[in-house]
Amino acid sequence: MKLLKNVKLLENEQLVDKEILFDDQQILKIDDHIDAEEAQIIDGKGYTLLPGLIDVHVHLREPGYEYKETIDTGTMAAAAGGFTTIMAMPNVIPYPDNVETMKQYMDKIQHDAHVHVIPYATITRQEAGKEVVDMEAFTKMDIHAFSDDGVGVQNDDIMREAMKKSHDLHTMIVAHTEDMQYRKEGACVHAGSEAYDRHWIGIPSECEWKQLERDLQLVEETGAHYHCCHVSAKESVQLLEEYKKKGCDVSGEVTAHHLLLNEHDVVGPNWKMNPPLRGEKDRQALINGLKSGALTLIANDHAPHSQEEKQRPMDKAPFGIVSLETAFPLLYSRLVCAGEITLSQLVYWMSEAPAKRFGMQKKGVLQEGYASDMILVDLDEEYIINRDRFYSKGKNTPFHGWRVKGRIKKTIVDGTIIYEEDKE
Repeated sequence: MKLLKNVKLLENEQLVDKEILFDDQQILKIDDHIDAEEAQIIDGKGYTLLPGLIDVHVHLREPGYEYKETIDTGTMAAAAGGFTTIMAMPNVIPYPDNVETMKQYMDKIQHDAHVHVIPYATITRQEAGKEVVDMEAFTKMDIHAFSDDGVGVQNDDIMREAMKKSHDLHTMIVAHTEDMQYRKEGACVHAGSEAYDRHWIGIPSECEWKQLERDLQLVEETGAHYHCCHVSAKESVQLLEEYKKKGCDVSGEVTAHHLLLNEHDVVGPNWKMNPPLRGEKDRQALINGLKSGALTLIANDHAPHSQEEKQRPMDKAPFGIVSLETAFPLLYSRLVCAGEITLSQLVYWMSEAPAKRFGMQKKGVLQEGYASDMILVDLDEEYIINRDRFYSKGKNTPFHGWRVKGRIKKTIVDGTIIYEEDKE
């Protein structure tokens, strides 16, 4: 057992002094003062204790793209960013589209991961959009979420079939919504004034929301459980709100970069992601969508690439940025400290909400009987984001040099300190 003393917990927007007794499975007791002579004492140094963050949208790249990221480096980056549970997207090589490949993948995760990793299976074989995977076989492996992230399922009948199977098995369809008829070759940014002025080929918002609209119509038809990845457009927020009101079991996520940046912030390939940074009205709609409940949670689409890849011309560089090590301090600094949202809201959207939506039992909350996954944060410490200090192999961030507050000091997974900032 371990006893964490001299920490502050968030209660009704107030930070209160508490002590926490825990072991390698769960939080045993939370109180003002705890006597536990046999426990190992950990001095919290007056820092704030929060539940471990949960990110349901992470690209670990391994297997197949180890030069970009590995399970080892990606999960260590997660720990450094305060994430104790992540969900790994399946666009790796080989695709986890069958039981044997998934078993090998999970064995590798078990061996190399520093935090909890829940892998997605693909919706279709090799994410080709032509043949739905054997979802029932995956459920026997305790895999209950399916995504073809990186591409949208273009064929209506295939997505309908996937949703029907998913509904019958009580699993989740997690969709990258992108109707490719709206995206021209070489498109790299939002189809707005900035693209026009700089002679870049733009990606219109219809590329996202038109396929989301189709998906939501299929959800209404099939009763499927459905989650939309990286929402970026105001129309998408409106659609999710509309179908939630209809009683459909739908949710959507939004990334830190879409909450903080818009099309006018784009400088080069490190600002290139899919979906792209859109207009200021879209950005405001995303913030308001979280507040209203139209959007359910924050997830960050951590997408590492090599420096060589991101140094290519804007139309040739790959989409994506790294985000695990910067999401919490950025959002805390720019939204909480600015009075746009509360700390409780931020923590809820980054921990409890994803745990609830994806059925993660006893996670996302600091409560007796819940998992001993926790982070210690110095909410007052200011520092400058430095990509050269990232644990991630990816250095492709638009936030290098930004001054932020909210330093992750310790990350505890299953009762064990796996990241400690003071010992870097």
